[in-house]
Amino acid sequence: MSNWTQGTDPSPYEPELGSLPNGSQTGDEDTVNKTGTTTIGIATDEGVVIATDMRASLGGRFVSNKNVQKVEQIHPTGALTLVGSVGGAQSFIRTLRSEVDLYEARRGESMDIEALATLAGNFARGGPFRAINPILGGVDDEGSHVYSIDPAGGVMEDDYTVTGSGMQLAYGLLEQEYEDDLSLEEATSIAARAIKSAVERDTGSGNGVFLAEITAEGVDIEGHEEFDAVI
Repeated sequence: MSNWTQGTDPSPYEPELGSLPNGSQTGDEDTVNKTGTTTIGIATDEGVVIATDMRASLGGRFVSNKNVQKVEQIHPTGALTLVGSVGGAQSFIRTLRSEVDLYEARRGESMDIEALATLAGNFARGGPFRAINPILGGVDDEGSHVYSIDPAGGVMEDDYTVTGSGMQLAYGLLEQEYEDDLSLEEATSIAARAIKSAVERDTGSGNGVFLAEITAEGVDIEGHEEFDAVI
Protein backbone atom coordinates (compact mmCIF):
# COMPACT_ATOMS: atom_id res chain seq x y z
CA MET A 1 0.00 0.00 0.00
CA SER A 2 1.36 3.42 -0.97
CA ASN A 3 2.39 5.86 1.77
CA TRP A 4 1.53 8.83 -0.48
CA THR A 5 -1.34 10.91 0.88
CA GLN A 6 -3.21 13.31 -1.36
CA GLY A 7 -2.59 16.92 -0.39
CA THR A 8 0.83 16.41 1.14
CA ASP A 9 3.00 15.26 -1.81
CA PRO A 10 2.45 15.46 -5.56
CA SER A 11 1.67 12.31 -7.47
CA PRO A 12 4.72 11.05 -9.38
CA TYR A 13 2.44 10.29 -12.34
CA GLU A 14 0.98 13.76 -12.77
CA PRO A 15 2.60 16.28 -15.14
CA GLU A 16 4.54 19.19 -13.72
CA LEU A 17 2.91 22.49 -14.56
CA GLY A 18 4.85 25.68 -15.11
CA SER A 19 3.74 29.27 -15.29
CA LEU A 20 4.58 32.24 -17.45
CA PRO A 21 6.51 35.12 -15.86
CA ASN A 22 4.64 38.31 -15.09
CA GLY A 23 5.52 41.74 -13.85
CA SER A 24 4.75 40.92 -10.23
CA GLN A 25 7.19 38.02 -9.97
CA THR A 26 10.54 38.89 -8.48
CA GLY A 27 12.35 35.55 -8.58
CA ASP A 28 15.25 34.78 -6.30
CA GLU A 29 16.45 38.22 -5.27
CA ASP A 30 19.77 36.83 -4.02
CA THR A 31 20.79 35.63 -7.48
CA VAL A 32 19.22 38.19 -9.81
CA ASN A 33 21.86 40.24 -11.62
CA LYS A 34 21.06 43.80 -10.52
CA THR A 35 22.64 47.17 -11.14
CA GLY A 36 22.21 48.40 -7.56
CA THR A 37 23.18 51.85 -8.74
CA THR A 38 22.96 55.60 -8.49
CA THR A 39 21.52 57.46 -11.48
CA ILE A 40 21.06 61.22 -11.80
CA GLY A 41 19.34 63.49 -14.30
CA ILE A 42 19.66 67.29 -14.42
CA ALA A 43 17.87 69.60 -16.86
CA THR A 44 19.43 72.92 -17.90
CA ASP A 45 18.62 75.55 -20.51
CA GLU A 46 21.44 74.15 -22.67
CA GLY A 47 20.43 70.50 -22.41
CA VAL A 48 20.26 67.52 -20.07
CA VAL A 49 22.94 65.66 -18.14
CA ILE A 50 22.50 62.06 -17.04
CA ALA A 51 25.10 60.42 -14.80
CA THR A 52 25.34 56.85 -13.53
CA ASP A 53 27.85 54.66 -11.76
CA MET A 54 29.32 51.58 -13.49
CA ARG A 55 28.73 48.63 -11.12
CA ALA A 56 26.47 45.58 -11.41
CA SER A 57 26.08 43.12 -8.56
CA LEU A 58 24.49 39.79 -7.65
CA GLY A 59 22.00 40.27 -4.85
CA GLY A 60 23.82 43.46 -3.82
CA ARG A 61 26.68 41.46 -2.27
CA PHE A 62 28.98 40.41 -5.14
CA VAL A 63 30.28 42.70 -7.89
CA SER A 64 29.47 40.88 -11.15
CA ASN A 65 30.61 43.60 -13.56
CA LYS A 66 32.70 46.74 -13.10
CA ASN A 67 32.02 48.42 -16.43
CA VAL A 68 28.26 48.52 -17.00
CA GLN A 69 26.94 51.30 -19.21
CA LYS A 70 23.75 52.23 -17.38
CA VAL A 71 22.59 54.97 -19.74
CA GLU A 72 21.54 54.25 -23.32
CA GLN A 73 20.37 56.44 -26.18
CA ILE A 74 16.78 55.53 -27.10
CA HIS A 75 15.79 58.62 -29.12
CA PRO A 76 17.68 61.04 -31.42
CA THR A 77 17.77 63.51 -28.51
CA GLY A 78 16.89 61.30 -25.54
CA ALA A 79 18.45 58.71 -23.23
CA LEU A 80 17.28 56.33 -20.51
CA THR A 81 19.08 54.90 -17.49
CA LEU A 82 19.33 51.20 -16.65
CA VAL A 83 18.22 50.53 -13.07
CA GLY A 84 17.18 47.35 -11.23
CA SER A 85 17.21 43.91 -12.83
CA VAL A 86 19.67 44.05 -15.73
CA GLY A 87 17.60 41.81 -17.99
CA GLY A 88 14.38 43.70 -17.33
CA ALA A 89 16.02 47.09 -17.88
CA GLN A 90 17.70 46.00 -21.12
CA SER A 91 14.39 44.64 -22.43
CA PHE A 92 12.66 47.89 -21.45
CA ILE A 93 15.24 49.94 -23.37
CA ARG A 94 14.95 47.75 -26.49
CA THR A 95 11.17 48.01 -26.43
CA LEU A 96 11.16 51.81 -26.13
CA ARG A 97 13.83 52.19 -28.81
CA SER A 98 11.74 50.10 -31.21
CA GLU A 99 8.64 52.19 -30.53
CA VAL A 100 10.56 55.42 -31.14
CA ASP A 101 11.90 54.09 -34.46
CA LEU A 102 8.42 52.93 -35.50
CA TYR A 103 6.89 56.32 -34.63
CA GLU A 104 9.52 58.14 -36.70
CA ALA A 105 9.09 55.77 -39.66
CA ARG A 106 5.32 56.22 -39.68
CA ARG A 107 5.16 59.97 -39.08
CA GLY A 108 8.43 61.26 -40.47
CA GLU A 109 9.26 63.09 -37.24
CA SER A 110 10.69 62.30 -33.82
CA MET A 111 8.43 61.61 -30.85
CA ASP A 112 8.41 64.44 -28.31
CA ILE A 113 9.94 63.67 -24.91
CA GLU A 114 6.69 64.03 -22.97
CA ALA A 115 5.01 61.45 -25.20
CA LEU A 116 8.03 59.17 -24.80
CA ALA A 117 7.82 59.51 -21.01
CA THR A 118 4.11 58.64 -21.07
CA LEU A 119 4.84 55.59 -23.23
CA ALA A 120 7.61 54.51 -20.86
CA GLY A 121 5.26 54.80 -17.90
CA ASN A 122 2.61 52.73 -19.68
CA PHE A 123 5.14 50.00 -20.43
CA ALA A 124 6.49 50.00 -16.87
CA ARG A 125 2.97 49.61 -15.48
CA GLY A 126 1.71 46.96 -17.88
CA GLY A 127 4.78 45.03 -19.02
CA PRO A 128 6.94 42.23 -17.61
CA PHE A 129 9.83 44.58 -16.75
CA ARG A 130 11.06 43.62 -13.29
CA ALA A 131 11.90 46.20 -10.61
CA ILE A 132 12.92 49.10 -12.83
CA ASN A 133 13.08 52.78 -11.81
CA PRO A 134 14.76 54.59 -14.70
CA ILE A 135 15.40 58.24 -15.50
CA LEU A 136 14.47 59.56 -18.93
CA GLY A 137 16.18 62.72 -20.15
CA GLY A 138 15.73 64.48 -23.46
CA VAL A 139 15.50 67.67 -25.47
CA ASP A 140 12.73 68.63 -27.91
CA ASP A 141 11.05 71.78 -29.25
CA GLU A 142 9.67 72.50 -25.76
CA GLY A 143 13.12 72.48 -24.11
CA SER A 144 14.99 70.16 -21.75
CA HIS A 145 13.19 67.46 -19.77
CA VAL A 146 14.05 65.00 -16.99
CA TYR A 147 11.53 62.36 -15.87
CA SER A 148 11.69 59.64 -13.24
CA ILE A 149 9.59 56.55 -13.98
CA ASP A 150 8.65 54.40 -11.01
CA PRO A 151 8.02 50.64 -11.13
CA ALA A 152 4.24 51.16 -11.02
CA GLY A 153 4.34 53.39 -14.10
CA GLY A 154 4.26 56.78 -12.39
CA VAL A 155 5.90 59.54 -14.46
CA MET A 156 7.23 62.67 -12.74
CA GLU A 157 9.09 65.55 -14.36
CA ASP A 158 11.51 67.67 -12.35
CA ASP A 159 14.53 69.92 -12.77
CA TYR A 160 16.68 67.14 -11.34
CA THR A 161 16.06 63.66 -10.00
CA VAL A 162 17.91 60.66 -8.59
CA THR A 163 17.05 56.96 -8.48
CA GLY A 164 18.78 53.85 -7.19
CA SER A 165 20.34 52.54 -4.01
CA GLY A 166 22.63 55.58 -3.59
CA MET A 167 19.92 58.20 -4.08
CA GLN A 168 19.98 59.64 -0.54
CA LEU A 169 23.72 60.30 -0.71
CA ALA A 170 23.50 61.89 -4.15
CA TYR A 171 20.47 64.01 -3.27
CA GLY A 172 22.36 65.54 -0.36
CA LEU A 173 24.94 67.05 -2.70
CA LEU A 174 22.43 68.01 -5.40
CA GLU A 175 20.23 69.90 -2.94
CA GLN A 176 23.19 72.05 -1.98
CA GLU A 177 24.67 72.60 -5.46
CA TYR A 178 21.72 72.87 -7.86
CA GLU A 179 20.83 76.32 -9.25
CA ASP A 180 18.28 77.34 -11.87
CA ASP A 181 20.85 78.86 -14.25
CA LEU A 182 23.42 76.05 -14.41
CA SER A 183 25.33 75.61 -17.65
CA LEU A 184 25.57 72.14 -19.16
CA GLU A 185 29.23 71.96 -18.12
CA GLU A 186 28.42 72.93 -14.53
CA ALA A 187 25.59 70.40 -14.37
CA THR A 188 27.93 67.69 -15.65
CA SER A 189 30.45 68.43 -12.91
CA ILE A 190 27.77 68.46 -10.18
CA ALA A 191 26.27 65.18 -11.43
CA ALA A 192 29.69 63.52 -11.42
CA ARG A 193 30.37 64.79 -7.89
CA ALA A 194 27.01 63.45 -6.72
CA ILE A 195 27.82 60.02 -8.18
CA LYS A 196 31.22 60.14 -6.45
CA SER A 197 29.51 60.97 -3.16
CA ALA A 198 27.22 57.95 -3.56
CA VAL A 199 29.94 55.44 -4.48
CA GLU A 200 31.93 56.37 -1.39
CA ARG A 201 29.26 54.84 0.88
CA ASP A 202 26.76 52.82 -1.19
CA THR A 203 27.97 49.26 -1.83
CA GLY A 204 25.62 48.88 -4.80
CA SER A 205 27.31 51.77 -6.65
CA GLY A 206 30.89 52.13 -7.79
CA ASN A 207 33.73 51.69 -10.31
CA GLY A 208 33.43 55.04 -12.09
CA VAL A 209 30.87 57.18 -13.86
CA PHE A 210 29.09 57.28 -17.21
CA LEU A 211 28.02 60.74 -18.32
CA ALA A 212 25.48 61.49 -21.06
CA GLU A 213 25.14 65.05 -22.38
CA ILE A 214 21.93 65.55 -24.37
CA THR A 215 21.34 68.59 -26.56
CA ALA A 216 19.25 69.43 -29.61
CA GLU A 217 22.16 68.09 -31.69
CA GLY A 218 22.12 64.61 -30.16
CA VAL A 219 23.38 62.40 -27.33
CA ASP A 220 27.02 62.04 -26.28
CA ILE A 221 27.86 59.28 -23.77
CA GLU A 222 31.30 58.75 -22.21
CA GLY A 223 32.57 56.51 -19.43
CA HIS A 224 35.22 57.50 -16.89
CA GLU A 225 36.85 55.11 -14.40
CA GLU A 226 38.37 58.10 -12.55
CA PHE A 227 36.38 61.11 -11.34
CA ASP A 228 39.20 63.67 -11.40
CA ALA A 229 38.76 64.58 -15.07
CA VAL A 230 35.03 65.34 -14.74
CA ILE A 231 34.51 67.04 -11.38
